[in-house]
Amino acid sequence: MEKISNTDAVNGEVNDGKDAINDASVCGYDSLHQLLAANLKPQIFQEVSRLLLGLNCGKPLQTVSLAEPVKSLSLKHDFDLQAFRFIADKESVRVPRIVRVGLIQNSIALPTTAPFSDQKRAILEKVKPIIDAAGASGVNILCLQEAWMMPFAFCTREKRWCEFAEPIDGESTRFLQDLALKYNMVIVSSILERDVSHGETLWNTAVVIGNHGNIIGKHRKNHIPRVGDFNESTYYMEGNTGHPVFETAYGKIAINICYGRHHPLNWLAFGLNGAEIVFNPSATVGELSEPMWPIEARNAAIANSYFVGSINRVGTETFPNPFTSGDGKPQHTDFGHFYGSSHFSAPDASCTPSLSRSRDGLLISDMDLNLCRQLKDKWGFRMTARYEMYAETLARYLKPEFEPQVISDPLLHKKAS
Repeated sequence: MEKISNTDAVNGEVNDGKDAINDASVCGYDSLHQLLAANLKPQIFQEVSRLLLGLNCGKPLQTVSLAEPVKSLSLKHDFDLQAFRFIADKESVRVPRIVRVGLIQNSIALPTTAPFSDQKRAILEKVKPIIDAAGASGVNILCLQEAWMMPFAFCTREKRWCEFAEPIDGESTRFLQDLALKYNMVIVSSILERDVSHGETLWNTAVVIGNHGNIIGKHRKNHIPRVGDFNESTYYMEGNTGHPVFETAYGKIAINICYGRHHPLNWLAFGLNGAEIVFNPSATVGELSEPMWPIEARNAAIANSYFVGSINRVGTETFPNPFTSGDGKPQHTDFGHFYGSSHFSAPDASCTPSLSRSRDGLLISDMDLNLCRQLKDKWGFRMTARYEMYAETLARYLKPEFEPQVISDPLLHKKAS
């Protein structure tokens, strides 16, 4: 992508920002991090990065060099490729527990007007080279974006998109099982599930595939959004699987699907069940949530002493029939731009730069899971949390006769004499 001049980038003189909006870049750059790196003096950029990305065990986050064949795949198939390393302090008793984790973000492969079978086949063909790159890099655990096998059509309220639904052991799972076995890799796959055992009910579900190609289990999306275009209850209900943590060959993982990231208690429950890495496969657009994106997952990683992998799809998906939403906008044919920007957050408040805002991408991170316990010991959040007090408050809140604990100033409503 051709970059604008440094002066224009710093001064914001890019046709009043319209070009940046139209090409989905950040003033002509793939990401905010790239813009800052290109336009700040090195010593200033280093300090800005410290403030924006934090320090990992007191040091700037390390980059990881990947093999040339992997870099070649990224160039051939035009996807962003970045890799980093989270370290932990050396311990006297435990050896390091280093796991390599990957996130994939991608746009759809064909227009939404193409036959559904063609769309699915094209997505498989598009994503496979990125999975191959992850496998060739030695990734142990890989997570794909929310509903990666289809356009994010859940807000159109058209029922025909239900044809993309599949059972847990359906087409996409079988495709990934072969790759999981080939690369000895755990894969988290978010699908539109057709529950054939319960009247073909539909769910938004993450399937966890083990490194032997087996299905370890599933988790269904706990929170269904009702905001703007994103009113997804037409297609599926709130999940019924609780907050499961899956013990894999490489660590204990959980999946907080998309809108669940806005609910702190959802993050908390995965932590209480022992998660070391929580993935957040998502589909969210810039106008709605971009300022929140770098904050919520990072806060969850800090508060719950685990790693978080945040994945968001990229691109603008246009649908054949206009639709409306509850926010007063006129009818339209797309939700806006899915801004990618996938990233990792660590329990010590450090995080990686984000993937591209507009391109497919693979983000890889080595992480020492010992860091989770080290931060629990440092901050003592579990010991100081007062869960019994919160449990009592929640129990009272759920009762019909609940009254908020408010102490009013006795002079507040007293009439002036």
